[in-house]
Amino acid sequence: MARKRKAGDGTVRQRKDGRWEGRIVIGYDDNGYPKTKNVLAKTKKECVEKLQKLKEECGGLKPEKVRSEMSFGDWLTYWYKNHSKPKIRPTTQETYESRIRLHIIPEIGSIPLNKLTQNDLQQFYGRLKKSGRKRFTDKYGEGLSDRMVRMCHATCRSALEKAVQDGLIRVNPAIGCKLPPKKAREMQVLTREELQRFLIQAKFEGYYEVFLLDLATGLRRGELMALQWDDLNFKTGVLNVNKQVYDVRGQLQISTPKTKNSVRKIVLPPAVVAVLREYKKTVNSRWMFPSPVKEDCPITPGVVRRRLQLILEHAGCKHVRFHDLRHTFATLALENGMDVKTLSAMLGHVSAATTLDIYTHITDDMQRAAAENIDRGIGKVAPQEDASDPGRETAPAQAEKPSMTDFKPYVGRKRRSGTGCVTEINDHLFEGRYSPKWPDGKKHARNVYAHTREECEEKLKVLIVEMKAELVELKRQKAEGTLPPQEPEKSQKKTKKSKKNK
Repeated sequence: MARKRKAGDGTVRQRKDGRWEGRIVIGYDDNGYPKTKNVLAKTKKECVEKLQKLKEECGGLKPEKVRSEMSFGDWLTYWYKNHSKPKIRPTTQETYESRIRLHIIPEIGSIPLNKLTQNDLQQFYGRLKKSGRKRFTDKYGEGLSDRMVRMCHATCRSALEKAVQDGLIRVNPAIGCKLPPKKAREMQVLTREELQRFLIQAKFEGYYEVFLLDLATGLRRGELMALQWDDLNFKTGVLNVNKQVYDVRGQLQISTPKTKNSVRKIVLPPAVVAVLREYKKTVNSRWMFPSPVKEDCPITPGVVRRRLQLILEHAGCKHVRFHDLRHTFATLALENGMDVKTLSAMLGHVSAATTLDIYTHITDDMQRAAAENIDRGIGKVAPQEDASDPGRETAPAQAEKPSMTDFKPYVGRKRRSGTGCVTEINDHLFEGRYSPKWPDGKKHARNVYAHTREECEEKLKVLIVEMKAELVELKRQKAEGTLPPQEPEKSQKKTKKSKKNK
């Protein structure tokens, strides 16, 4: 009697023509029917070997037939692989996979698909908010942000909606769940005086052309970094925006822009074209903004973001995100009379309604100013000042040409020895680090984190005092011969682990 093959190993049989055929299930379609692949060989042994190789090439999959009793984790994996992943960009794939792997499957993945209730999901979201963070708790705390909770909910809801469509469950339990409120990111816009100081400082630090072009076009960061010289017609001033660059696990990827409307043509101001023409003479690359360290490669988006924050700090400007430069461009364009439809096309929005929704506060001010002008023109009413808000400017006043600034670029100064260093990790977090030499002769770093540079500096001062006191004690113990030998090793391991997490 022949030995039965294990589930997932596939089947092997001899055909009527004498050849051996091996077949393995690699997945299931939307209707639950198996999708298979097969191999052919002259002998059974050869067939088994080929089948094993095919199995390895397919990732050693052991697919489970789609059914209502399967675990929610299995369904989620199936849904993501077959329905969600093919439609999203690599950067989005990374966030989806991290969300599913770290949060959803460990918490509710074992619950049967047809047994998952709204109460299960509601309790899950509560746990995420309270203690759901798996990594970097020292930086961000134990609970996940409202935004991450909402994103986990969106993933669960989409997967369960597909299960409803396929007839696996009757209703979507994610519908009706109470979620943390959606908070819109505050829009920050540089003032005209800040823009002057910013561009002066950018020119001093060698990033003038990058930020000038962005402030003149409102391009997204990835679109700006992906520009090549072939995209710009110097005669007509037309700039073709047809690609974007983004970072995936340290590797730069080039793709089409965010939406179909993001593929667009922008006419640059003659002054900006002239600046770029002179700048091109200094660039020996097909990329408009090439990397200074990598051959035939644009500047990494993360590098430009960090450089932006340094220039803002040196110029004495408020802290803004790179995307806020886009908002600054749009705000100035509207204040100077550009119509919403034209602005929408320049920004690459899906429709003018999107632009209106984002910049409602600007258009409202413009409408009020227009109404006042009409009133003065028709009713012959003299301009009135708003007593409740004497400092308020109307759109025409805001559009006046700025006076020249006497700002001098910041040259920079080095931090004093023994004061550590403070760096901006992302748009919302600063890291302070102190790395003194330990009694073992090696440097061991410890970090503090804060949401503002000022807060981080204060935390760093406290850390330095504590570490210096600890070092004094360790040196005393070493002199007395009572220093525990494992202490430096533990510190060293902690440092290495910290570097690995970054």
